[in-house]
Amino acid sequence: MEDQNHQIRARHNPATVTVYQAYAPHIGLPAARDGRFPSAWKRDRMTWIKPSFLWMMYRCGWGLKEGQETVLAVEITHEGFAWALRNACLSHYVRGLHPDQAAWKRQLHRSPTRVQWDPERDLQLRPLPYRSLQLGLAGEAARRYADEWTVSITDVTPLAREVHALVRAGDLDAAAARLPEERPYPAADDLLSHLRVPRPAHPAADGV
Repeated sequence: MEDQNHQIRARHNPATVTVYQAYAPHIGLPAARDGRFPSAWKRDRMTWIKPSFLWMMYRCGWGLKEGQETVLAVEITHEGFAWALRNACLSHYVRGLHPDQAAWKRQLHRSPTRVQWDPERDLQLRPLPYRSLQLGLAGEAARRYADEWTVSITDVTPLAREVHALVRAGDLDAAAARLPEERPYPAADDLLSHLRVPRPAHPAADGV
């Protein structure tokens, strides 16, 4: 049975998968203009990418948070996305997935990518009962992302503002119609098996 709680949902086509980020205008605007990240974008810092448009809206407050006023849609290659997943470690220790905390810490320190599964969001940015993937890229992964994987960068701040205005007006159907189409991403099991959080076993009933 498919694990719905650890399913990647994204906008994708045969060549690329789209992820979202938000930056201050001095980084976001040149990135969208030139189709690559400017020199002000630090390749030695961790950067988080998100396949979910609405989770990005939750994180950046519809592009209204300071330092996150420019929302970018970044198309990256499938090969790069797969590399990031294959070389990732969960950002937190999970009993039953990692042998022990020391083993998890060793894996985390040597992994250029880390993963969080955070609650997906609806149009009103309320948590949904399933998770959305967040990928943190550091070191080699951040450099590959900026210099090898990125195919195009688009400023989607106007779309964020349009959808937000429709939500504020209470027209959720129109807002939903403007959202990017995000479909289940065809990630092979070997890309996600080390990143799925095991579900807790059902506790035994009292008196059994």
